[in-house]
Amino acid sequence: MGLTGLFIDGIMIDWEGISPSSYLRDIEAISGMESIPLKAPVTFFVGENGTGKSTLLEAMAVSWGFNPEGGTVNYNFSTYDSHSELGEHVTLSRGASRPSRAYFYRAESFYNVATMEEEYRADRSGLYHHRSHGEGFLKLMDDELREGGLYLMDEPESALSPQRQLSLLADIHFTASRGAQFIIVTHSPILLGLPGADIISFDGPLKHVDYEDTESYRVTSLFMKDRERLLHSLLRDD
Repeated sequence: MGLTGLFIDGIMIDWEGISPSSYLRDIEAISGMESIPLKAPVTFFVGENGTGKSTLLEAMAVSWGFNPEGGTVNYNFSTYDSHSELGEHVTLSRGASRPSRAYFYRAESFYNVATMEEEYRADRSGLYHHRSHGEGFLKLMDDELREGGLYLMDEPESALSPQRQLSLLADIHFTASRGAQFIIVTHSPILLGLPGADIISFDGPLKHVDYEDTESYRVTSLFMKDRERLLHSLLRDD
């Protein structure tokens, strides 16, 4: 790999190629941002809904060569074309080595990808759709996670209970410690607690933040520590 030991150690955006009227220019977190460094085996994108996290991750996936709906770089199908033009104007700074495995996971298109998994591989028939959403996802991760792999993941916690999120956290830690790289969009205060991860906030201009400074942690912590007062304030009749 490169000097950073990462497969992807930077993201560059060519704004000259993006239309002046594009909605992408209205996304505060990335508008005008030309270079975004990555510096850890696990990077989390965090922020409120609509702040551009998934948009940037999807653009990275397209730039790498993934199907926009997810899967490996060999997947070639489309059920709904919803990805933005950003992927055409993103360049990834790549390390010297190639990953042993690469996979792009999107929670919103898991059903479609799982279907294609079973169609592409006869030995996987029934492995995903005959399970619950969460169990199917964990089985998929068990099949795909490899030492030295590259994984882009969009809200992997969406189908998982807190206990299963802890299991996924352990799997990410184990695989990353053996040369894998993860770039993950998440709202999960459990996943965000992974030691050594770099957290990039999309709330306002992009910035690196500590775990305790994420809204996911703050809101969850407030709810757990003072649930009754918070609910009284939230649910009161004015």
